[in-house]
Amino acid sequence: MLNAPPSRFQFPVGYHKFHKKRLFNFQLNRWYSLGYAGFEDCREAGRAVKTFADWKREMLRLAEKAVEEDKLLRAAFYYRAAEFYLLAEVPEKELLYDEFSRLFYRATQNDKIERLNVPYREGYLPAMKIPSAGENKGALVMQGGFDSFIEEFYSMMRYFSERGYEVIAFDGPGQGAARRKYGLALDLEWEKPVKAVLDFLNLDQVTLLGISLGGWLALRAAAFEPRITRVIATGHAVDYMKSMNSLFRAIHLWFFKHARGFMDRMAAKKFRGESIPAWMVKHLMYITKKQKPMDALETYLLMNDRNIHSELVKQDVLILSGRGDHFIPFKMHRKQLKALTNAKSVSGRIFTKKEHAQNHCQTGNMGLALNVMAEWIEEKSRGG
Repeated sequence: MLNAPPSRFQFPVGYHKFHKKRLFNFQLNRWYSLGYAGFEDCREAGRAVKTFADWKREMLRLAEKAVEEDKLLRAAFYYRAAEFYLLAEVPEKELLYDEFSRLFYRATQNDKIERLNVPYREGYLPAMKIPSAGENKGALVMQGGFDSFIEEFYSMMRYFSERGYEVIAFDGPGQGAARRKYGLALDLEWEKPVKAVLDFLNLDQVTLLGISLGGWLALRAAAFEPRITRVIATGHAVDYMKSMNSLFRAIHLWFFKHARGFMDRMAAKKFRGESIPAWMVKHLMYITKKQKPMDALETYLLMNDRNIHSELVKQDVLILSGRGDHFIPFKMHRKQLKALTNAKSVSGRIFTKKEHAQNHCQTGNMGLALNVMAEWIEEKSRGG
């Protein structure tokens, strides 16, 4: 095991039942596991929340309380949580995002963070760079996926910085401020934004870490970008449509091909109310800049085993999966390993309930996941 230096962040162990509904419970565990939210705060919120309106109210209450206690980083992430389930068309979502960003950078103003805007198409890709806290072992580039902001990875970035890596995280098209401030829609040809970041920072021989959907995007980028020497993907599916139930998938594809108008009308009815599918489709429409659910879901169909181009990946690859991931079926783990036919090396790590890391992206034991990643990078850097 690596000898870990003292860290500003502590990653608690345990996935808790803060709420009986998964859509609320996972988000509470998400902020808690990353080291930003308080346990008692999450437990209080879990007791009080029954609706999306309750969620926003409770997160705002916790944010205001944290500001009063001068816990600005905690307050920032409660504002982030408050805006999370608001739909894109709600004006308050933008205001809450701005407050999150303002408090985050105020809380970290004395830390060594370089904020960057990487020119990309008609806008910019916002990025954060943290220098290594000692001997520079190389560059680690991080990216999120479906609904993350780069600031959320700050505790993870600090972990790798403290172990000697220069760490860069960026919002790609469809993500964070790249979408919110510069209007850049999701682009599945992810090698293009990665190239822009590597060019701008003059980086070579980097490790690329992709989180959740970012894992799919990272492997896609590695297939076409030789300056990536190592890839880590956690919590992704090699093919998102094939991750569905086979019968449901077949019906879905038939209607896509033969009854698009009917599907649009049905989707408008189905994806109302408070549910994970309803929120996900609305968010997918936002990040893809599509006006109709079926147009947005068409992008989802393209996140498949053909477009990821696993066969072109020639780097060292580490695939991390949770045995009880409620977003990604476990069968996707072995499918992805099998698809990497030309990689320099392929390593897989399955996290279990016993380790408290069986959930999506190892929420419940982030420290363990980060240690596994860091040890793997060290091993591959030595030529192992």
